[in-house]
Amino acid sequence: MQVTRRRRRDGKGSSSPLRRRVPLVTAGTTAVAVALAGTAVASTTGFGHDQVGQVTDKGQVISSDQYIKPIGDRLVLQKGKIMSSTVSPDGSHLAAGVTDGGMALAIVDLKNWKVQQYVGNNAAADLRIPGNDIGQEGPTYSPDGKQVWLGQTDGYRKFDVNPDGSLANPTFVSIAADGAKHALASEAVFSADSSTVYAAVNGQNRVVAIDTATGTIKQSWATGNAPRDMVMVGSKLYVSNEGGRPAKPGDTTINSYGTDVVSNENAITTTGTVSVIDTANPSAAPASIDVGLHPTAIYAKNGVVFVTNTATNSVSVIDTKRGKVVQTIATQPWPEASVGYEPNGVTLTDDGHLLVTLGRANAVAVYKFKNALEPVSYVGLLPTDYFPAELAQVGKDIVVSNTRGIDARRDTTAAGHATHDTTSSLTKFQLPDDHAIKKYTKTVFDQNGWTKGSAQLATDKGHRNPVPVPAKLGAPSTIKHVFLIVKENRTYDQVYGDIPEGNGDPALAQYGENVTPNQHALAKQFGLYDNTYDVGTNSAEGHNWLMQADNPEYTESSAGEYLRSYDTENDALGHQKSGFIWTGAQAAGKSVKDFGEFQSIEQKPAGASWQNLYCDTLTMRSTGSSTQYPIQTGSAIPSLNKVSVQGFPQFDTNVPDIYKAEIWKQDFLKNGPANLNMFWLSNDHTGGAANGPAQVADNDLATGRIVDQITHSKYWKDSAIFIVEDDSQAGLDHVDGHRAPIQIISPYAQHGVVDSHYYTQITMIRTIEQILGIKPMNQKDTAATPMFGAFTSKPNFTPFTAVPNRTSLTGGVKPQPTCGSDTPAAQNPNVAAAPTATVPAGMESMAAQWSAWKDQQHTTGPNAKADFANPAQMNHYNWYEAHNWSTPYPGEAQIFAPQNVPGAVIPAAENDG
Repeated sequence: MQVTRRRRRDGKGSSSPLRRRVPLVTAGTTAVAVALAGTAVASTTGFGHDQVGQVTDKGQVISSDQYIKPIGDRLVLQKGKIMSSTVSPDGSHLAAGVTDGGMALAIVDLKNWKVQQYVGNNAAADLRIPGNDIGQEGPTYSPDGKQVWLGQTDGYRKFDVNPDGSLANPTFVSIAADGAKHALASEAVFSADSSTVYAAVNGQNRVVAIDTATGTIKQSWATGNAPRDMVMVGSKLYVSNEGGRPAKPGDTTINSYGTDVVSNENAITTTGTVSVIDTANPSAAPASIDVGLHPTAIYAKNGVVFVTNTATNSVSVIDTKRGKVVQTIATQPWPEASVGYEPNGVTLTDDGHLLVTLGRANAVAVYKFKNALEPVSYVGLLPTDYFPAELAQVGKDIVVSNTRGIDARRDTTAAGHATHDTTSSLTKFQLPDDHAIKKYTKTVFDQNGWTKGSAQLATDKGHRNPVPVPAKLGAPSTIKHVFLIVKENRTYDQVYGDIPEGNGDPALAQYGENVTPNQHALAKQFGLYDNTYDVGTNSAEGHNWLMQADNPEYTESSAGEYLRSYDTENDALGHQKSGFIWTGAQAAGKSVKDFGEFQSIEQKPAGASWQNLYCDTLTMRSTGSSTQYPIQTGSAIPSLNKVSVQGFPQFDTNVPDIYKAEIWKQDFLKNGPANLNMFWLSNDHTGGAANGPAQVADNDLATGRIVDQITHSKYWKDSAIFIVEDDSQAGLDHVDGHRAPIQIISPYAQHGVVDSHYYTQITMIRTIEQILGIKPMNQKDTAATPMFGAFTSKPNFTPFTAVPNRTSLTGGVKPQPTCGSDTPAAQNPNVAAAPTATVPAGMESMAAQWSAWKDQQHTTGPNAKADFANPAQMNHYNWYEAHNWSTPYPGEAQIFAPQNVPGAVIPAAENDG
């Protein structure tokens, strides 16, 4: 590769020379960057070559196109993400439900500003309980502060509170499952005398009254769909129903955990309600008050109930005397975008300031509030850490719990970073005066890249010369066909750590050139991007970031349980108000084809085993015949189902990716491409019939063949191919766990360069939108700067020719396919040897234990689920296979059996299989 050297900062912000470097901006690209510098689109170009984790004058760089530098003091929690939190009645402690760190609950001593206790099933927990599953809301202190109740899958974990604030004596209060519907306990509210707990039973659309002494259910009330948060005012319970009202005959609906939720054809909810239960008249049916979409947090003070409408970016103000909404407060601080700020917490201070957390903006919005009927006045914004979720006034302090803290920067002894190195944080501050708040508002705007005219529309579309990535939306592009190929779970170092021109760590290269020769060849021909980040922790988040340019708050807050839904393809609660990239493309007059991405329905015929599909692939490729095993696929989302190409499988590692490539090729040759073409090539996830290296090699060859076909077609001259992982959770990276491999392939892509500009999935999606004239979906992609520097106006039409695999595609398959085992091309003697399927002497028993573990992980068959496996175990298994059972996982001194893997108690991302 042709590169030039430069200097850049290391992860701590100091200037230091690095061994491998970047380059390349041609004179033409530089001119474009200069020309755009004064326009509205350059909203996030300020990142330059900054890396995630680096601390700059603007704050610390995180993986979501943002800086963080919160007001006040920060306390970082090292063991997982905070889902929800509550302050004790005396203000001395905070109880936080946490996840993704082997714990379920953290107790924080607010006076001494330290974590006092962790509760969970991790061996390192201070207090052990059987499970780490937690609900979206709570935990809850009793009015006297002597008990804490934590919502879990089928009930509440009840604790006694010691005099020092720590917890003891955990017992479980059960709420029975209703068939397939688990209780999914959410918020709990105590009666004034603590004799009764009123519990939101999220999974069963009801609220129950529980006798705190006996644990028996005394009363049950039907609510709206997915009751979540509650507050008591006098004798009345106000309950936020995230899924809105129950469906009526004739409503358009989509399923959410066995309930028909009122929605439109894009599977987006269209109602939101608050149920009102009069506990003094328990036989009366609950009343219902209409509010905005996805009502989440609910808070009461001085006879007023405030409800955050997360999807419609507003707060409903309910006057409890009148029993209705009397005003709606907009929480849209940036005029350029109306969606995506995600208000999710609210409190009213003693001096009349209404504070609202804006989760996706990393900010607290401040308003002056006098009474329910007088309109509030907006003051400004205060910066927080990553994704604030709760806030409360404690004495003179405002305490904010931040779900993702300082991003995946947990202190570990590993040899690199991983996405599951999640943190959370608490921040505390005293409310500044209004003048200071206005100054902080500018900080929040700068940290989010909010600038005027960021999604400016072209007004003279027909009178401009086409360019690859237009400066304004709707202006003509030289690119007419976009191909988005989504893969699964790899970090940059896992794939490209062996490329010396990039910023890679060879010691972490797990699937280097002899496993991924096509990806390496593509990087050499079309460019290497070594500073690009996937935003999500796992597949549930990653596919949302790619299809919605966001991971909506519902999925963020569900991470402690993931039982209601994991992948939200078929759950209306996981979909933002503004729709998806394909609906945006259709609104812009562009055609769409979907090959597996975001689909949730599949039916395979008898005989469609991995072996038979592999042999069928060889037959289709040599004869051009149709498949012998047609697979029926589809989506629960009507608008996606209409553009889904039949026969292309969804996630299932028991289907070779080269089979999928042949299914696509037949449609491509017969019908040509759409303007937007979406793919899910998932076998680099691993866990299927073949071993890990074989599956990654299969994925690599399928990718190479698709690119080969496109670049040798008549459509190549006006095409762009974007190849991206859905997330990068399945391994380590020496820069950051979110850093992932991407490829941009086009006649108009920069060729033979290394690009170290800070990019993310968000900026990539914005680039696709800019090319096709798609209106950005929310404030995240509206603020993002298209990847102008990755393109040139001087095309290079040289096609790509796929290279043969060097690693066997049939490695580990039992029995071997009847058409014969795969014979790979000779490996390159200049790179590390390709993995084999041979287990070395003395490791047979260890490999057998891992094989038995893999068989339980739902990676194949009709119930295949992305990320069902425990992430720590899956990553170790893949590493051992890729290194022939002879090399310990990076940072460890031995090879572990499945049950002994450090971190193996982290709950599986998908646990409802």
